[in-house]
Amino acid sequence: MSERVDETKGNIKEGVGKMIGNEQMQAEGQAEHDSAKAQREMKGAGNQIKGSVEDGLGKVTGDDEMRARGTADQMKGDAQRAG
Repeated sequence: MSERVDETKGNIKEGVGKMIGNEQMQAEGQAEHDSAKAQREMKGAGNQIKGSVEDGLGKVTGDDEMRARGTADQMKGDAQRAG
């Protein structure tokens, strides 16, 4: 969740920099936004992979609880990456 806040802060800083003609502030804001977005997407991808592994292991072992956790992690990863 903090990545989304950081993305928003970056957008605001970029917008303010653009409004007042401060190119350095604008560039810093864009960099902060892009960095936060990349972190959020990486966390999402990690959760998707973890969920896929758990789901696969649950199928192989017949562990329905593990499959459910896997599905939940995949959904969490989807939501994180969607932004």
